[in-house]
Amino acid sequence: MKAPVVEAKGLKQVYKIKRGLFKEPGNLQAVGGISFAIEPGKTLAVVGESGCGKSTLARMVTLIEKPTEGQLTLDGIDAVNTPANYAKDLRRMVQFVFQNPYGSLNPRKKVGTILEEPLAINTKLSSAERTERARAMMAKVGLRPEHYGRYPHMFSGGQRQRIAIARALMLSPKLVVADEPVSALDVSIQAQVLNLLADLQEEMGLAYLFISHDLGVVRHIAHDVLVMYLGHAVEHGPKEKIYARPLHPYTQALLSSTPGITGVKRKRIILKGELPSPLNPPKGCVFSTRCPYVTERCKVERPALRELDGRQVACHYAENFLNEEAA
Repeated sequence: MKAPVVEAKGLKQVYKIKRGLFKEPGNLQAVGGISFAIEPGKTLAVVGESGCGKSTLARMVTLIEKPTEGQLTLDGIDAVNTPANYAKDLRRMVQFVFQNPYGSLNPRKKVGTILEEPLAINTKLSSAERTERARAMMAKVGLRPEHYGRYPHMFSGGQRQRIAIARALMLSPKLVVADEPVSALDVSIQAQVLNLLADLQEEMGLAYLFISHDLGVVRHIAHDVLVMYLGHAVEHGPKEKIYARPLHPYTQALLSSTPGITGVKRKRIILKGELPSPLNPPKGCVFSTRCPYVTERCKVERPALRELDGRQVACHYAENFLNEEAA
């Protein structure tokens, strides 16, 4: 077993929210204690509805935001209380690929300049060396030599995302955080970009934290899956285990709404009601207000994330689903 590139233990992010002139500020817990580890060459996919805390988690891992609580290490180095001499190295070690390739590239700069910029800021390479590296990376992501002198508006969405991926890899990071990297692309282009990410991972030994709401996309790229609901992990484990036999009702609902991806015919589970406000989460299980199997115990006692059938699951009655599936 390889040492993990990134390891998180009990990561929390709480924001103070103003609630009017004469009211005390409220605490909005966007992420409520997430733990995971990603080895080189592996992908952890974080899935869940909008508002579940996926992007907040991504911002903490990419060091854009400091967690309120918890531990985060990158390549064995403390990334929360970073030693001063490691700060720059840590930022180079982890890079971000954004959702929208139309908004993440500077429209006033040519592709060559966009790719060389990280090298100009972070290294002492000469202009000729930067150009050589940029052109080599363009070839690696499937862009042609003549693209070097063109502007982003001259490219399709898929090509722009290739440029964004190339930029993220210019500093040879060990971890790439991809926040919905294919959701803004046509379905026909999504597979090409996912295949590119898989090829680059194999070639460069990259670790990916892949944020998505689309379980169909996740199935093609993930090794492990972390299902989040209202800032909490409700199921976490190997992709094969979770797709073949989901043990949390929320995971079951997500998989049932994406027909045909598991090869197993499942009864459609339609969730009723809205996602609760993180300012006023349910007292017991975070999923209790929408769960079709809710009991009184669920409403008052929050289930711990525990080991069961080769994954972790936060449900009081997960054994029942395991027995049902096995029957």
